[in-house]
Amino acid sequence: MLKAAELRAMTVEELRNKEEEIKREILSMRFQKALGRLESPARYRNLRKDLARVKTIIREKELGRA
Repeated sequence: MLKAAELRAMTVEELRNKEEEIKREILSMRFQKALGRLESPARYRNLRKDLARVKTIIREKELGRA
């Protein structure tokens, strides 16, 4: 799980790259889930939370709050 402090230290460009990376991993895990081969449901849940955290911090930086 990513820490908010680590994410806030990143630039917006780095955060957008991280967002794309997480999205690709979630997509892969979504297919595994559909096939019944998902090994770690907790990892899937944590990735979704990490994606939300990254999006929130990107938005904060866009608004000048961070």
